[in-house]
Amino acid sequence: MSTTNGGPAEAAEQGAAPQLNVLAQYIKDLSFENPHAPHSMAAGKQPQINIQINVNANSVSDTDIAVSLKLEGKAEADGDLIFGFELDYGGVFRIQNVPPEAMNAVVLIECPRLLFPFAREIVANTVRNGGFPPLLLDPVDFVALYRQRMSELQPGGAATV
Repeated sequence: MSTTNGGPAEAAEQGAAPQLNVLAQYIKDLSFENPHAPHSMAAGKQPQINIQINVNANSVSDTDIAVSLKLEGKAEADGDLIFGFELDYGGVFRIQNVPPEAMNAVVLIECPRLLFPFAREIVANTVRNGGFPPLLLDPVDFVALYRQRMSELQPGGAATV
C-alpha cells in the first residue's frame, strides 16, 4: 500500500473518477422556412410558437457516444405558418468510469444539457437572421424528458442506449 496523498495508488484503490469529455460539437442539419416573406414579417398578431425536443444517442466506440439534440419549432398565426425551423445539433462525448446503471442518465441528461446552450444560440440567430426577433428558448429539464422517455419505452424499467 502506498503512503502517497491522493496519488495513483490511492486512485486505483478507490476506483477512477467518472469523466465526461466533449470531443466535438457540430450542426448535423439546419433548416429555416419563412414561406410568406415579406408579408409574414409585418407586425400583426402574436404567433403561437410550438417547440419539440428529442435526444438520441449512438455508440461510436467503447468510450465514445454521439448524442443528437433535435429541436423543431414553428410559429403560426391564424393557421398560417409564419416561420419554422429544424436543428439537429450533435456532439461526441467520451464517457469513462461511469457505472453501467448510470450510463443512460449521463448520455440522455448530461450530454444534451451540455449541448443545449449552443443549440439555443443557433436557433436564436437563425430566427433573427430570418427577419424576426430572436427566439430565446427556455431552459429544458432534461431529467423530466429522460423520465418521460423511460416511462414510454419500458414502464417500470430502464432502457439502454
